[in-house]
Amino acid sequence: TVFRQIVVSTGRPDVFFTEFVPVDALLSEGHEKILGSLKFTEKERPIVAQIWGTDPEKFYTVAKMLHKMKFDGIDINMGCPDKNATKKGACAALIKNPKLAKEIIEATIKGANGLPVSVKTRIGFREIDTENWVTTLLQTPISALTLHLRTAREMSKPPAHWEEIRKAVIIRNKLSSKALIIGNGDVKSLKEAKDKCKEYGIDGIMIGRGIFENIWLFNDKVDIEKVTPQQKIDLLIKHLELFKQTWDDNKHFALMKKFVKCYVNNFKGAVEVRDKLMKTRTLDELIEETRLISFDSDEVQFGVN
Repeated sequence: TVFRQIVVSTGRPDVFFTEFVPVDALLSEGHEKILGSLKFTEKERPIVAQIWGTDPEKFYTVAKMLHKMKFDGIDINMGCPDKNATKKGACAALIKNPKLAKEIIEATIKGANGLPVSVKTRIGFREIDTENWVTTLLQTPISALTLHLRTAREMSKPPAHWEEIRKAVIIRNKLSSKALIIGNGDVKSLKEAKDKCKEYGIDGIMIGRGIFENIWLFNDKVDIEKVTPQQKIDLLIKHLELFKQTWDDNKHFALMKKFVKCYVNNFKGAVEVRDKLMKTRTLDELIEETRLISFDSDEVQFGVN
């Protein structure tokens, strides 16, 4: 929720998706711990909750829960290639189990009580199988289909197979489905996103890792090459302060440290600064050390308490 609020301040996308959350955990005794992943503010709307699992009944129950939490939509992850998920038959493994995939979609739609239900997936498990898999999904009344244009086996290694998304558009039109077709994979700028939509006739682009390389990505008035090191540090301080205000504990400290690289990059002395900040042991120490950073003619300076 904190990072999304930072993105809102730099140039927001049309819709946010949460990190994906397992339905099993949301229905377990210790579900309070996982609910933090679904925390959001009104500033972050519209926001879609992304969930994963294998049990249609649990998807139904969680969908009802998410409706009560006032999310704007529900997205089912059928694309993550992580072995911890696929060995359970979840996420990308559902590509190999179209019957269960359909049952999960139907159960989620039933529990969503009118909320849009979408699917994020890949174009195949071991081999590309776009036609069969996309046809299966678009035979259900999902509101949107996001395709990561690699197979699960490929992870994120080769370039995304963007030509495959043309097949999805053709299938959507042939089936008279109302689902939006959204592409995902290797898009690093707003211009590239718009160009891909125009070139392939799709409805939108989902950007994941690209935002971590350029937090101003959704703002077409900002040239990332012209963002100064001081502006990056100032935004990091804003992120840290909002993080402290939101969580105010050190249980989430490791998570916050993962974001440091998003800001401390591509300037002279960035590695030195990053190393120094990553050695901090508490949130307050990280905030203090970050506030001491300044720049003199783009030369990094470390202040003194």
